[in-house]
Amino acid sequence: MSDAVFGDRPRHVESPPDPASPVRRHFGLLVGESPTMRRVYIEIARVAPTDAAVLVVGESGTGKDVVAQVIHQGSKRAGGPYLPINCGAMSPSLIESELFGHERGSFTGALLRHQGHFERTSGGTLFLDEITEIPLELQARLLRVVESGILLRVGGETALQTDVRVIASTNRPPQTAMRDGKLRRDLYYRLSVFPIQLPPLRQRPGDIDLLARHFLDELNAVHGSDKRLPPEVVGAFERYDWPGNVRQLKNTLQRAFILAGEGHDIQYFPRPDTTAAALPHAPTIVGKSLEELNREMILATLAHYGSRRKTAAALGISLKTLYNRLNLYKRDASSSDHGSED
Repeated sequence: MSDAVFGDRPRHVESPPDPASPVRRHFGLLVGESPTMRRVYIEIARVAPTDAAVLVVGESGTGKDVVAQVIHQGSKRAGGPYLPINCGAMSPSLIESELFGHERGSFTGALLRHQGHFERTSGGTLFLDEITEIPLELQARLLRVVESGILLRVGGETALQTDVRVIASTNRPPQTAMRDGKLRRDLYYRLSVFPIQLPPLRQRPGDIDLLARHFLDELNAVHGSDKRLPPEVVGAFERYDWPGNVRQLKNTLQRAFILAGEGHDIQYFPRPDTTAAALPHAPTIVGKSLEELNREMILATLAHYGSRRKTAAALGISLKTLYNRLNLYKRDASSSDHGSED
């Protein structure tokens, strides 16, 4: 999933926003109006029309992939391919072939000639997510390709010219990555022609409320519902630290939306005593039906709180709905086995 993407893809990036102008709530696919995000908008608008390499630095879940998409859509390459690559997900033994391609017979299993990501993205933008996951020995070859635009397929002898803009990202501080031997210094300097530091969600005042309502509006539009965020839930969201950043907020809203059932108000919000880890009988997922998962989640939450009223509030359902669910599970609604109502 995208970290912070939730809008129509723009054909071009708008003119750089003036920090003194009225607050801008959206910038392409990005959502936010905080001063830290307006600074990012200015930087994107200035670098997008160029061909400069960009290094996006930020914690996991802050939306680095979204920034790369917005830069591509605002560039002269917008009509060309855009290819995001998760460097950490590529097999170390195949990463060279995936990036640069290979010739038939160049290694065991190479039955056909293969075009790598650089060839297939020529004329467009290649986004290398988590660049520090590429082995150091291959970083040297990547540097040569980025600098010259010329590559050799694995097992090949013919030099191939490519025209690719490279945007890279890392969730590690670059100085730390270089010190720890995860990032070549020369590659860092080549990729960070234009560095963009993406702020964590906790450093984006006002954006948590805006993002939460934005995500909820999207869910309501998809499901034809009209669920709402009560002020107390918004307040809890704004007090929470969000270590997983925008991605965690989006996933939390989706979970809260599901747990709300037929209710209109979202009631679930992250608290230390309502996390899955705090529930001693939290359900597993694989191989179980939605009905089984619902049943286990309700019973685990009820066992944790020992109160039907608190359980209903934590799950975002009405007390009546909880009683109906418990009756379906052949449990007496008046039984005190799982705690009192109050």
